Amino acid sequence: MRRGYAAYSKVQSKTESNQQIEYRLLGQVTSALRKAQEDSATLQDRLNAILWNGKVWDAFLCDLSEPGNHLPEQLKNSLIQLARWVAQETELAIEGKAELTAMINVNRQIMEGLQDQFRLAEAS
Repeated sequence: MRRGYAAYSKVQSKTESNQQIEYRLLGQVTSALRKAQEDSATLQDRLNAILWNGKVWDAFLCDLSEPGNHLPEQLKNSLIQLARWVAQETELAIEGKAELTAMINVNRQIMEGLQDQFRLAEAS
């Protein structure tokens, strides 16, 4: 089974850029957060979506902190601050002290920025 996953992972990395993977992942987790806001969502649905979003942003924070990350320093620092905010907001949301709307909006804004990068790359 691992060989199949490894093969899929290789194909995926050849067909999608890191930004495309980030965009897709943010879209999926944002959809889960939106569903978790619905009246029909269970507490488990809500917690799963919140924790998943937190893990995504933890992964972004790790990537941003890597010495090999070549994003411009100002952008990198802004994203690191945003990742730290998401971590705090995640804790508040788990405790029921924060709505999910702010995290959804942040994810959407990052997705819009990624989409702008795609457009610029296509125009080049």
